[in-house]
Amino acid sequence: MSGESQLTYTLVVNGGVYGRQSSKTAYQFATALIQQGHKLVSVFFYQDGVTNGSQLTVPANDEFDLNKAWRTLAEQNKVQLETCVAAALRRGIVSEQEASQHGLPQSSLSDGFHQAGLGSLAQALLSQDRVIQF
Repeated sequence: MSGESQLTYTLVVNGGVYGRQSSKTAYQFATALIQQGHKLVSVFFYQDGVTNGSQLTVPANDEFDLNKAWRTLAEQNKVQLETCVAAALRRGIVSEQEASQHGLPQSSLSDGFHQAGLGSLAQALLSQDRVIQF
């Protein structure tokens, strides 16, 4: 970035992994801001957006695998992927810890994603230069 300062970002994704454009648009925005030299600190998946963290989605062979794309982006750029724990539990997106705590037979949260409370989002609002919602 010539002459410009690097900004820190958190994205809030409310749209489901498939069926609407907002999650893919958020992903495309995330890749663009990283390419522009900014720092994406975290992506907070809220409401139906928590479905982006499901390890049980299986897109058709000719469809973009958004779950895999988020995981790759996070791994390559040290981005935190957080699903709202309350919204996730309501939609069957459950970490190993939550599955054990609630007596469920298995977890469904994809590797690379972590469950967090709204306090994590509040912290991002206070500490990042920009928080953008999709």
